[in-house]
Amino acid sequence: MNKIISTMKNVISLFLVLFLSFSMNAQDKKAKDLLDQVTAKIKSYDNIVIDFKYSLYNGKENINKESKGNVILSGNKYYLNFMGITKIFDGKKTYTIVPEDEEITIAGVEEKGDNAITPAKMLTFFNSGYKYYWDIPQDVKGRKIQYIKLVPTNTKDARKEILLGIDSQTKHIYNVIEIGKNGTKTTLTVNSFKTNQPLSKNQFTFVASKYPNYYINKLD
Repeated sequence: MNKIISTMKNVISLFLVLFLSFSMNAQDKKAKDLLDQVTAKIKSYDNIVIDFKYSLYNGKENINKESKGNVILSGNKYYLNFMGITKIFDGKKTYTIVPEDEEITIAGVEEKGDNAITPAKMLTFFNSGYKYYWDIPQDVKGRKIQYIKLVPTNTKDARKEILLGIDSQTKHIYNVIEIGKNGTKTTLTVNSFKTNQPLSKNQFTFVASKYPNYYINKLD
């Protein structure tokens, strides 16, 4: 009898493992399908204009900061205003303009580090370097926001996980929540999302004559 009971337990355990494995694979496929829809939607626009809120919180370090910003995206080009600094990427060079110091830094690359969520990649960064899992849905002022949990595949990554909130109807990103291994939590929330706006042909062009008294630091 004990052998029969033991065998039944093993069979039940096997079924549970198989069921949970199937369920997880199905959810992961749902997560990938939704992320693919987000990527396709983003690539369908000529340009995107976003106003956002950014918060940084670490209870242990007694850090709680908030700031706002805006960014214009077109292909891999961007024009970012954040925390009093303007950053322009024209597709080849990055121009970081700091009015407080009257300094401009020109670099030949956009960003260093594969893990950096740069402005150009902020809406599609999840396409490589992460495992993804279907997470909880939330109702935000009548909008259904579906969360996807992203776990970096690089074990040296300082981030434990990222929660990506996606508007189920529009397939636009609502927010990105990064949770660090040190307890730091950063949240970027999209307040306004506009597409295919009329832009100046010089929108992503750096004009040095606008900054006659600035020190220009060329890194390459």
